[in-house]
Amino acid sequence: MDLQALGMKAINDFDNVRQSPLPQERLNTARKQASAFRERFMDEPPVQFYQSADMVRVPYPTWYAYSGVYTQSTYKFPYLHILNRIFIIQYHDFLGELKTLLFSPSDIEADRETPFFKRLTDKMPNWSPLESVVAPIIRDVAGALAEVGLAPEDVDYISYDHLHTQDIRRWLGTKNTGTKDNAAYFPNAKILVHEQEWLSTTALLPVQADWYCPNGIEGVDPDKVIKFTGSIQLGKGLALVHTPGHTEGNHSLVARVPDGIRVTSENGVGADAYAPMNSKVNAIRRYAQQTGMEVILNGNTLEGSNEQYISMVMEKTIAGPSKNPDFPNCASSSEATPYWLIPGHKVSHLIGEAKFGTLQKKSKKSRSAQTTATKDSSMQKESA
Repeated sequence: MDLQALGMKAINDFDNVRQSPLPQERLNTARKQASAFRERFMDEPPVQFYQSADMVRVPYPTWYAYSGVYTQSTYKFPYLHILNRIFIIQYHDFLGELKTLLFSPSDIEADRETPFFKRLTDKMPNWSPLESVVAPIIRDVAGALAEVGLAPEDVDYISYDHLHTQDIRRWLGTKNTGTKDNAAYFPNAKILVHEQEWLSTTALLPVQADWYCPNGIEGVDPDKVIKFTGSIQLGKGLALVHTPGHTEGNHSLVARVPDGIRVTSENGVGADAYAPMNSKVNAIRRYAQQTGMEVILNGNTLEGSNEQYISMVMEKTIAGPSKNPDFPNCASSSEATPYWLIPGHKVSHLIGEAKFGTLQKKSKKSRSAQTTATKDSSMQKESA
């Protein structure tokens, strides 16, 4: 792949951090390189625009969210709630062109076919009346774009830290699948995906397949798939850093914003996972103190737990402190959040939604979308 022609460039800082046969040495090398990368990236200008927006709440097994913490506990409510978010980012690439990236744009309807969640809903009688309570939708992708004033043709790239639960066929369109071709919702967009993640998705083991949408990438035009290896910088203040472990091809979004650097993935499900020693949740803090765990893995597949541990340390080192200095600025793509349905679930610090910078409108349709969103908002306030 010719990164230069795409206005991108390779990041070589982490190419050799995992070569040692000694896990501690790999961790120390990764931490050192992440610290140097952070120092350099802090000199980058902030991206043009950054907004994270809540999309949908879903129940998620506590056992997975905080891997290892509750294995010796006599009781813990089996589920907590994670809040999935979309990240809308505008930046200038290295050719000087303004680009728009959607990170983690979940197709909520299609993603219901993920085997794990499909079995979960099938076990619940009369699921439909319960859905708005158990898994409420705050907004979908179309709504998130309309709120900021973007049209589908404004989107240049989509990306995900990994492809768990993701069906991308609606966004990029399909052809040659034996049925009719389907047009892309984002007609100008391509997906940025780590090569190993794409390859894994085509040949999953059962332990992986439970978390991937069946046929979620089938029929997508290969010309719309930009596969990269290692880590890459997309432009000024924006990078995708390979952080394997949760999946082999996992990568993290690294964005320079006015409050520092924000790092996004699903390696961990929130602040308590990235700084368990400082957790106000007794079970998490005590587990970290007793074991020396510096991070707590999101462990629904555990494709490589040592590598995921190292990756999370890299993420928190690159991110640096959040507005709460006890916790790093790691904005999980699905963040564990309190919810009235599970009153016993608490978190120490919420990263939450964020908005920085000014969005530049590209098309007439995007300006029309913003006008429509403003009218809808006004009508909702009047009716309230």
